[in-house]
This record gives sequence, C-alpha cells and structure tokens, in this order.
Amino acid sequence: MSAASSQSPWHKAWQRLVRNPVTVAAMILLILLVLLCCVGPLFSSYGPNDQNLELKATAPDAAHWLGTDPLGRDLATRILHGGRISLLVGILATGVASVIGVGYGLVAGLAGKRTDAVMMRLVDVLYAFPFITFVIILVVIFGREFWLIFVAIGAVEWLTMARVVRGQVLALKNLEFVLAARASGAGFRHILFKHMLPNVMGPVIIYSSLTVPGVMLLEATLSFLGLGIQPPDASWGVLISEGAASMAVYPWMLIGPSLFFSATLLALNLLGDALRDALDPKSVQE
Repeated sequence: MSAASSQSPWHKAWQRLVRNPVTVAAMILLILLVLLCCVGPLFSSYGPNDQNLELKATAPDAAHWLGTDPLGRDLATRILHGGRISLLVGILATGVASVIGVGYGLVAGLAGKRTDAVMMRLVDVLYAFPFITFVIILVVIFGREFWLIFVAIGAVEWLTMARVVRGQVLALKNLEFVLAARASGAGFRHILFKHMLPNVMGPVIIYSSLTVPGVMLLEATLSFLGLGIQPPDASWGVLISEGAASMAVYPWMLIGPSLFFSATLLALNLLGDALRDALDPKSVQE
C-alpha cells in the first residue's frame, strides 16, 4: 500500500486546503485579526471605555490611529476590544447551535419513522417563525446579558444543523457497517456515538464554519437595533451602529469597524467554502 493511499481522509482534506493559495491567505488573515483582537488592547495606551471629553471626536492621527468618538474614546482600542465580543458571540453561539442541532439530528435520523416525523415537524414549526423576530423575543423576555445573547442566537441557528445531520444519518443508517453493528447486537447509543457521530463530523465542521459569519451578522443586526451588546461595552455591530448614526460628520467612526468586520466575514466565508470543497465526500476519490 502506497503512502498516499494510506493517508486518512482528514489528512487529504488538509492537503487540499493548504494547496489553495486563497484559502491560505484567508487563514492567515483570520489568524492575524484574531491575534489583533486578543492581544492588541493589551498594548494600547487607552482603555476601551476611557473618555476624554475635551478631545471629543477627532480624525485619525498619530496618537489615535483610527480616530476617536464624540466621548473622546480611542476607536482603535474599542474596535479591537469589540472584536473580542463579536468573535466570542460567533463562536459560542455556533457551538450552542452545533451541540443542539447535532444531537437532535442524530436522534431524529436514527430513531423510527414516527419519532423522526414528530421531531422534524417541530423543526418545521420553528422554521415558520422569522429568525430575527424569535431572537428579539428571547432577548426581550430573558434580558440583554452577554451570555443570553449567544444562547438566544444559538437557540434558533440549530434548525438547519439538525436537518443537515439528519440527512446524513438517513444516508448512512442502511449501509453495511451499520447493519453489521446491529446484527452483532449493538444498541442505539453504541451506533449513535461509535458509527454515526464520527461519520457526520465532516458536514458538521463545514456547516459550523459557515454559521459563524452568519451568527456574527445576526449579532450585529441585534446590536444595530439596540437589542445586542449594551453600552459601555461594544461589539462591531454596536460600533457600526454608532458610526452609521454620525457618518456624515465623523465618517471614520463607520469606516474603521466596518473594515474589520468585513475582513473577518470575508476570511470566514472563504475558509468555509474551502472546507466544504476539501471535505466533500464526492471529491475524496482522486
């Protein structure tokens, strides 16, 4: 057996990723943005909420690279600090959606037809509600605490994940290795965790990578409507909302956070598309 044929599918997928220069550039850009947001504020001379009312809103200069807002707060520091919140909401909300959606889809796909029908009709009912309206209702009822935001977003983003996983399970449940496991006396939980879960991880990773930018956009929309992160804290959505309100007078307040937000979404979408191509089962056989 040759070395190439003995490589695992995950190793082959990684090779496909690194052979694509656009994907490599997207990964580098994303790593740089994450490092800037995580480490950048530690080296800033200003705090994210430090005010200088005498300074007010000033255009970018040597002291404040991206300018200041009407309260004299350094925008560069606020953008990097806000990036932490936006990225954290995107990752945590996607994690919540993935855990709920994967578990729900696995059970629905592997259970009997009646259980599957009931569970998927519930998903259809929840799909009938507009996502943004449902999230707004949850935030209004349970409050605007930071942890409730990603729980609320994750609570509506799991629906598509559940459908994706269920479809994969339905395609796998009648294959020979599953039938052999059942014939040998394997129980429901054994088949679920030992056979189904490892085989759906590829689609789960693909969809999760594409969900993160969608969640960040949803958080930005909530913040734009005043239902997301609350002052004095700021996410990119909050900063874009503040910049949009005064873009005619202080355009730098909108340009800075918009560039960081757009660059992050671009990198995430490019990486998600690349993961989809690399992990597509149809492209595994070369």
